[in-house]
Amino acid sequence: MREIVHIQTGQCGNQIGCKFWEVISVEHGIDADGCYKGPDKGTQLDRITVYYDQAARGHYVPRSVLVDLEPGTMDAAKSGGYGRLFRPDNYVFGQSGAGNNWAKGHYTEGAELVDSVLDVIRKESEHCDCLQGFQLCHSLGGGTGSGMGTLLMGKIKEEFPDRIMTSFSVGPSPKVSDTVVEPYNATLSVHQLIELTDNTVCIDNEALYNICFRTLKLPNPSYKDLNHLVCLTMSGVTTSLRFPGQLNADLRKLSVNMVPFPRLHFFVPGFAPLTASSSQNYRSISVGELTQQMFDSKNMMTDCNPNHGKYLTVAAIFRGKLSMKEVDEHMLNVQNKNSAKFVEWIPQNIKTAVCDIPPTGMQMSGTFLGNTTSIQDLFKRISEQFNAMFRRRAFLHWYTGEGMDEMEFTEAESNMSDLVSEYQQYQEADIDEEFTGGGGEDADEEYTD
Repeated sequence: MREIVHIQTGQCGNQIGCKFWEVISVEHGIDADGCYKGPDKGTQLDRITVYYDQAARGHYVPRSVLVDLEPGTMDAAKSGGYGRLFRPDNYVFGQSGAGNNWAKGHYTEGAELVDSVLDVIRKESEHCDCLQGFQLCHSLGGGTGSGMGTLLMGKIKEEFPDRIMTSFSVGPSPKVSDTVVEPYNATLSVHQLIELTDNTVCIDNEALYNICFRTLKLPNPSYKDLNHLVCLTMSGVTTSLRFPGQLNADLRKLSVNMVPFPRLHFFVPGFAPLTASSSQNYRSISVGELTQQMFDSKNMMTDCNPNHGKYLTVAAIFRGKLSMKEVDEHMLNVQNKNSAKFVEWIPQNIKTAVCDIPPTGMQMSGTFLGNTTSIQDLFKRISEQFNAMFRRRAFLHWYTGEGMDEMEFTEAESNMSDLVSEYQQYQEADIDEEFTGGGGEDADEEYTD
């Protein structure tokens, strides 16, 4: 089986990561002690080795590395419901914290801890028969997840250059900001993600709050509710890696089908069905309903409106006892009806995967990943906030004090605005025009029809 090593860094990354392991452990019938207690051994354990190692006495241990620069988050993870599931050696933490400072996480405090994290990652990788790649959960706005998270990616890329790197990155959102220097941290992180990851699933708190308020009708959503939404999506995205299905995608297949140009690998996730518990009895869930909800901008977990851009590629992962024929018909229907929303120079740009096993407590569900040019809204927003502070050199001394140079900020900013103009270029690229391909050094040829 093709194994995946999971890494979670920083407070946000660890909270999402621990919740993710809870959700998939329940799906695979693994209890909090790592013992199998499920009803359907054949299906649940068939591909268990993708995410779990089998330890002595039939215990299953997550192939997960938990990292933070302060001990508090680790204590919370250990004392959580599934804290005993993780291997004790895989908790790696410092004592000082990154203090929401990207430079501390990337250059000073993080650099001191990074070797001990790499040792654990190496150990986990050596236990694999055939390592498929890495997935990292982190936030872009803080210090550890963004600074140390990107540092780790760079080091892993050096050691395992041919393995796939996927990240679940929680971006800053316009109304929910925990820290003033979020635009700095996020810009410096995106600068690294453009070069280092193969797939990045962008999630932002603003969109999650909107889903909780508007769709699920929760009056005061907590972080627990937001994390639950993120984990539904993560569990959906990784379904076809974890269960035998009719169409199996691995991380590489996902990349090949989703990333038309190497730099444009930022995806908008969505999930269906999302309904308020009060109105659940009044809606029937069918493949048509799922498809309609999946493509609805209200179900997207990134705060950008797909109607303002065009889809380059889309992956849809359906779960439950569904007919393949019906799924294909509905997906084709979506494409025909909304042809204006899809770029016309990538024919058949929707990839569908189907898995028989529905998520816990549901009959069927759909997970959506879209590579849409409208994600430039997210980068533009970060860029504007970044420029407002950087013009006045506000808060910059905290970064230069850790040994950073102002040039790095300018570079990161211009790399991000290049990314925005690349998305814009492909949004406007009509099939009849000649245009120069973006996406770094690989794409200097002229593309003609």
